[in-house]
Amino acid sequence: MVRHDHPEKDATPCRGGCADTPQPAGGGWLRRLHAWFLHVYADGYNAKVDARKRHLIGDLRGAVLEIGPGSGANIGYFAPGIRWTGVEPNPMAHPYLLRKADAAGLDATLLTGTAERLPVPDASQDAVVSTLVLCSVADPDRVLAEVRRVLRPGGRFVFIEHVGAEPGSGERRWQRRVKPVWRRLGDGCEPDRDTAGRIRAAGFARVDIEPFRMPYPIVAPHIAGRAER
Repeated sequence: MVRHDHPEKDATPCRGGCADTPQPAGGGWLRRLHAWFLHVYADGYNAKVDARKRHLIGDLRGAVLEIGPGSGANIGYFAPGIRWTGVEPNPMAHPYLLRKADAAGLDATLLTGTAERLPVPDASQDAVVSTLVLCSVADPDRVLAEVRRVLRPGGRFVFIEHVGAEPGSGERRWQRRVKPVWRRLGDGCEPDRDTAGRIRAAGFARVDIEPFRMPYPIVAPHIAGRAER
């Protein structure tokens, strides 16, 4: 069963004003294009990170919150019986996501909102999932603070993200050169963020990060891992 809720009406209030999460600006051809691109891009990307997603996502249990689920690229990796909540700011992506969640038979709730103000209560989630999200959020440090807030003690944050190349490298210089256009076309995506450093500094009890590379220009450097509340 899939529930498509609006946080300002249906979400349980939580500390910090999460119940009044603002609705992101909807519409626009770029948001529609980005949602379509995520949909067509997902299978090819998943084929290259399949083992990592199965390892990180497949054994999650209980209440699982996914930030920025996009078109539903991770839906097929969740175990049966989890209680999945997605917080997706781009309403143009919702139809793709709802169809996949329904086809998978997930016990799912889809909320429109932003990761900087997650519309769920404190310490309510057994796990939080983020894949290719921290590159594009407006305030990654606040997002990580929100992830810690909503996780139960001992809960896990699992992630796969593209990151900035080695400082001073030619690859990093190219990331910075193309960033203005990349950000515009990629719905806010910044290719040169030090996401690994931010996760390590976010106050988790334990952080395990594996760097790896993908066969893509500009966004080849990636990390995968988990952090424990």
